[in-house]
Amino acid sequence: MREELKYIGEKIISNKLLLAKSIAVLQNELFVKDANSLIGEHEASVLEWHAELISYLGEYLVQPEPAANEKVVLWARESARSAIEIHLPLTLSLRSLSFYRTVIWDVFTEELEQRKFAPITMLDVSKILDPIMDEVSAIIGQVYDEHSQKMMKLAYTALEELSIPVVPVSKDTGIIPIIGEIDTRRSHLLMKSALQESVRLGFQYLILDISGVTIIDTMVADHVLKVIEALNLIGVKTCISGIRPEIAQTIVSLGIDLSNLQTFANLHTALASIGIKKNK
Repeated sequence: MREELKYIGEKIISNKLLLAKSIAVLQNELFVKDANSLIGEHEASVLEWHAELISYLGEYLVQPEPAANEKVVLWARESARSAIEIHLPLTLSLRSLSFYRTVIWDVFTEELEQRKFAPITMLDVSKILDPIMDEVSAIIGQVYDEHSQKMMKLAYTALEELSIPVVPVSKDTGIIPIIGEIDTRRSHLLMKSALQESVRLGFQYLILDISGVTIIDTMVADHVLKVIEALNLIGVKTCISGIRPEIAQTIVSLGIDLSNLQTFANLHTALASIGIKKNK
């Protein structure tokens, strides 16, 4: 039995380029229904890539070794990264793996008929190769998931930055309209944006407009006060606008001291206080 597996493995390795070409043709039929799309200018690299995994699978049949598994893991991760770079959907990437089984089973079936191998040999080949291909599928799925998580994090960060825009209204004055809840993460972003943009744009005055803030509590007030203190340290005069009646009541009831800050009911009066009048 061992000799039969070794023979099949060696047969796969010696025909790896021919098998690789068959895989490339099947993949093209799946991807774009055009058998020449991948076997064109990139034929050599594509076939070499397929042949590499085929060779590893053949090696497993000849003599399974732990080192061979490491090679397969590296191949799977690189394969997934390459697929992601060309925007290949995960479903197509995973479906294309079935072609490795297809071409190898074609070789095995032919040898089974010609050399009269015992039927149990088919089961032994399956027991060796199927777990390997399953592992390749799992690794590719994992790399795609890692990429998706990374892209989601980038998108979330970009969305957060858009949620705290710094708006210049004159050469030396800017406004940061704050909308929604202010948690610890957003407060850090507020601090970063206020300081960096004030320095970059050369602001002398910055208005924090909180008319869009839904809840004011001691934590939110503390975050805002820390931002104002940091701005004062770099020479930027800061005031708060948008204190609605219900917000004012909440501030008083919580005992939050804003007596040392300039506060305004709306943005217009805040702008007017620093000499910027509303156009009529």
